[in-house]
Amino acid sequence: MTWNQVYDPFGSLALSTLFAAVPIVVMLVGLGFLHMKAHVAAFAGLVAAFVIAVFLFGMPADKAGLAAGYGAAYGLMPIGWIVLNIIFLHQLTEANGSFTTLQRSIAGITGDRRLQLLLIAFSFGAFFEGAAGFGTPVAVTAALLIGLGFSPLAASGLSLIANTAPVAYGALGTPVIALAAVTGLDLLDLSAMIGRQLPFFSLIVPFWLIWAFAGWRGMMEIWPAILVCGVTFALPQFLVSNFHGPWLVDVVAAIVSMLCLIAFLRVWQPKKIWTSTALKGRTNGDGSEGLTTKTATDFSADRPTAGALVRAWLPWAILTVFVFAWGIPQVKTALDAIFISKIPFEGLHNMVFKVPPVVATAHAEAAVFNFNILSMTGTGIFLSAIVGGLLMGFSPVGLVKIYGRTIWKVRYSLATIAIMLALGFLTRYSGLDATLGLAFAMTGPFYPLFGTMLGWLGVALTGSDTASNVLFGGLQKITAEQLGLSPTLMAAANSSGGVMGKMIDAQSIVVASTATGWQNSEGTILRYVFFHSIALAVLVGLLVTLQAYVWPFTSLVIHH
Repeated sequence: MTWNQVYDPFGSLALSTLFAAVPIVVMLVGLGFLHMKAHVAAFAGLVAAFVIAVFLFGMPADKAGLAAGYGAAYGLMPIGWIVLNIIFLHQLTEANGSFTTLQRSIAGITGDRRLQLLLIAFSFGAFFEGAAGFGTPVAVTAALLIGLGFSPLAASGLSLIANTAPVAYGALGTPVIALAAVTGLDLLDLSAMIGRQLPFFSLIVPFWLIWAFAGWRGMMEIWPAILVCGVTFALPQFLVSNFHGPWLVDVVAAIVSMLCLIAFLRVWQPKKIWTSTALKGRTNGDGSEGLTTKTATDFSADRPTAGALVRAWLPWAILTVFVFAWGIPQVKTALDAIFISKIPFEGLHNMVFKVPPVVATAHAEAAVFNFNILSMTGTGIFLSAIVGGLLMGFSPVGLVKIYGRTIWKVRYSLATIAIMLALGFLTRYSGLDATLGLAFAMTGPFYPLFGTMLGWLGVALTGSDTASNVLFGGLQKITAEQLGLSPTLMAAANSSGGVMGKMIDAQSIVVASTATGWQNSEGTILRYVFFHSIALAVLVGLLVTLQAYVWPFTSLVIHH
């Protein structure tokens, strides 16, 4: 039997919205304020979502169970598969000592922790976002930062803050491609529009990142380097997105930014080298203490030899090649041609209908699990770890032992990601998220701000800018047309606003806590990044409002 989603079961949108928000509130309060372990808080949210979806919104219980199962499967494959294999590679480099050499080589570029943060969390992280997305950049950069001696909260929280401005063009433009597909709007117009919003934040985020780490004065001491880092990312981001398309935006911008920053640091260094790895003003036992100044200074004292440097960077160079190759659509297609198993969730697949006013006409929601194990990014990472491990001198038996140890290490994190995604998918298939979206759409002239915040909410709920665009792209287009706004502007705002929700989505927080080995501290990380997420999302919303009413020429579509 098919089921049509119900968005206002109480005949009062305010009351329906209140109940639709309960599962998210339960999870966030449990995680952020009641100090529950992440998997417990997520499970509490999942139970609340199931009860509300079935007993208040009328979703058949079997379909609710299948939606949760579908989400859990997606949480493990591909998301958990990425996390597991990144941590495996990290464990290998730690076991043979090459990770220590890598840390020293980064310290050789600059001993200043603020500049290391710019280089790794922002520029290097943006490259991995552009090539792979889906949790890869946070996993890589958080692991690198914790290895450099950054405190667990600094490594986790700052990796999350840095991984914002590149997200809309992540995984070779996947979020923009998905947005064009669900809205029917021109792909290149959407790419260009997002490229007139995010470059402002590619300039702001590096400054914000260093301010969050070192305070205002610490930020101002290195403003020339921050400006170089931001401008050399923002300018290519604007040019490639407006005059080429969404595919290579982050990859090009990240490479330009990294090379320019490293070149600049050869001729400029701050007068005062910042050696503390703790978050400024936070030394209260919350994991923000980091290394002492003495330890940090000693860390970069001896320079590794050229041979040691090559060996240290080799596994990460191999990772970069594999991740980039696995991101190329033609490679994915070729690997899928060898093996892919499409598993429809019978009883859910095409049995749940989204209906107006969320979509223009009623349409069935697909529920097919693509078990494309060969083309998953995590498989590329796994193979890069095997190749890197063999080149590092590990025997096959040694690799198996460390892999087993890695699985044990991340077991709770994998469970948490599965439960979080189960909650996200149940919210989507039950229509609870659409009820929240309709509430945002009722804000009239304030819609450019609240529509942007809807994108933020979508990513916070699903953990993916792509998923948020699929979820709310159609609603953004319909509402914009009803209010006389540019549909392209508001669809783009969904993606641009969504990037700021990336740092508070539960999946990303679990990835960060796992990569830093700081499990069961997800609540601490969430409380730390929440303000940054809200503040930056509101700034995006204000920019979109200006584009809608004050600078309408910036939101005119480009005719290709």
